Amino acid sequence: MAKQSLSAATIAAQAGGYIDAASGGVVPPIQPSTTFARDRNYALHASGNIYARDDNDVGRVAEGLLARLDNAQAALLFPNGMASIAAVFRALPTGGCVLVQTQIYWGTTKWLRDFCTRRGLNLQEAELSDPAQMQQLCADYKPDLVFIETPSNPWLRSTDIAHAAGCVHAHGGRLVVDATAATPVLTRALDFGADIVMHSATKGINGHSDVLAGVLATKDPEAPHWQAIATDRHDAGAVISSFDAWLLIRSIRTLPLRVERMSQNAQAVAEYLDDHPSVETVFYPGLPSFAGHDVARRQMLGGFGSLLSFCVKGERADALRVVGKLDLFHRATSLGGVESLVEHRHTIEPHTGIPETLLRLSIGIEGGEDLIADLAQALAC
Repeated sequence: MAKQSLSAATIAAQAGGYIDAASGGVVPPIQPSTTFARDRNYALHASGNIYARDDNDVGRVAEGLLARLDNAQAALLFPNGMASIAAVFRALPTGGCVLVQTQIYWGTTKWLRDFCTRRGLNLQEAELSDPAQMQQLCADYKPDLVFIETPSNPWLRSTDIAHAAGCVHAHGGRLVVDATAATPVLTRALDFGADIVMHSATKGINGHSDVLAGVLATKDPEAPHWQAIATDRHDAGAVISSFDAWLLIRSIRTLPLRVERMSQNAQAVAEYLDDHPSVETVFYPGLPSFAGHDVARRQMLGGFGSLLSFCVKGERADALRVVGKLDLFHRATSLGGVESLVEHRHTIEPHTGIPETLLRLSIGIEGGEDLIADLAQALAC
């Protein structure tokens, strides 16, 4: 059967059809060695491996699996999501122009502002989920690279990837999409025209809150920018360990199932909150009334993801009271895990314009009715 005809569920469950050549095992072995011996004539071992920074067999299996899930030709794993983002921008020439979406993950914005200042990159930040803004700014600045996050964190804004790609490519630039909140199960950004898709694999792809990882994938591994990223990873040593790569493969096998359940739960929770008298606003692309719903419906296939935010009516104290009363939602940072989490975002990012009443939820795989009951008792006056 042709590889292209297989569903994400089948690719993931069978780890891309992996069978260990040496043992016949259906799970890849972990090779902990950091260096590999040569023979008496100083010829390489048959594996071709030299040193673990460059040669990680289980890492290659994980990259191949992730590339297939994103319908890519190549993927590169990094020790965390920010390391993968950093490699994208470090591969750009000094003096270039980058256009970056506003109100995305604060860690990305914070790092980019400092890095672009030090490297002499012209950084332009704008609300790129607005199609007119995207088109106009690409025409005005002719950026070397445009970076978007869809759905965005924590505002869940959806940016039209195909429209963005058309605007960027019309002026010779490249489009990079952070699709962490969607995962490759819900959105294959490369199929909509992105040059590179990035995921913090720490989040939904791993989904068990026990691995730090980032991944980049592309359909064009011969592109100079991609080659520069690969060189940067090699030279700077931003590589993932064998054990983390092995854990990632273990987790990916259930990724479609987890995403399906989390999306169902998140949709039910969002609909419940949207009708609650103690809730001011709900931010979730699965709600037909939400501003980005139509865009999300076109490019998110099979659900709208596990991430949502909402504003509690009242003041900071009211939001913190709700957080404190929750029993099933862990008060912790991150998203995409099997357990549901709640964050008071203003506490985490006090200087970024986040409302003091905004709570971000990462919905897990628990019983949806249990999560709604927990929110109901926490929101009760």
